[in-house]
This record gives sequence, C-alpha cells and structure tokens, in this order.
Amino acid sequence: MNAQSDERDGTAPVAGPGSVAGDVAEPERELGSRAPAFIKASKPLHLSWQVGVFAVGLAVVAAGVAMLVLPGPGWLVIFGGMAIWATEFVWAQLVLRWTRRKVTEAAQKALDPKVRRRNIMLTVAGLVIVAVLVGVYLWKFGLSLPWNISE
Repeated sequence: MNAQSDERDGTAPVAGPGSVAGDVAEPERELGSRAPAFIKASKPLHLSWQVGVFAVGLAVVAAGVAMLVLPGPGWLVIFGGMAIWATEFVWAQLVLRWTRRKVTEAAQKALDPKVRRRNIMLTVAGLVIVAVLVGVYLWKFGLSLPWNISE
C-alpha cells in the first residue's frame, strides 16, 4: 500500500486550499443541528432545545464582551459562546468556519520571512523611540517621580 494512502479506501489524502504542503485537510462537518436524534424527532422539543442553546450561548458571549473591558480572556470566551451556538445554528457554524480560515491565513502570513523581518524592524524602531523618549524625560526632569514631591 502507498505510504500516503488511507488504509480504509486506498485513496491519498488531499490538501485543501490554503493548507501547507504536507498538511491533510480535515473534512468539514455537515451544517445543521447536532442535537440528539430523539430531540430532533419532536418539533416542540427541538425548538425548546434551540432556545436553551441560544440562551446559554448568549450568556457566554455576553460574559466575553464584559471581559473585553474587565480582566479575563474576552475573545476566547466570545469564541466559546460562538462554538456553543454552532452546535445548533448554521449561521454560527459559518462564522466559525470563516474565523478559522482567517486565523489560519493570518498565521501563515505571520510566518512569512519578509513579514517577520518587517515586524522585527518595526518593533526595534518602536523600542528605540520609547528609549529616546525615556532618555529625554530623565535628562529634563531627572528621576524625581511625581508622587515623591517634598513641597
């Protein structure tokens, strides 16, 4: 058997668009509800399940939005709430797929040697500017801090 074939059906894995050489594209899940079959069988039960999933996801997203200004991992919690919604709603699944694709593209772009070199040069330039400003402050005012004034 070929070393790169799938043992179950003998076909070689196919890399998806935007994937790195050697990466195997994982098949995307079907869109739609992932509720258990007995819940999907009853329309009122499925609707109440969706309302519950929406309420829990909304609470998690709201907590994440609050954490954007308060201490905490705001964006991580927001994406967690979106993942909760994605268990039931197609629109949330599409948003998560788009987000995952954009994050992967940004990570690949950040690994580009030209982009990394530019980012390092900008960081060094910023640090030099900050060092010059601190030096000018210390030269002009010395090391007397505002809260240690004896007057």
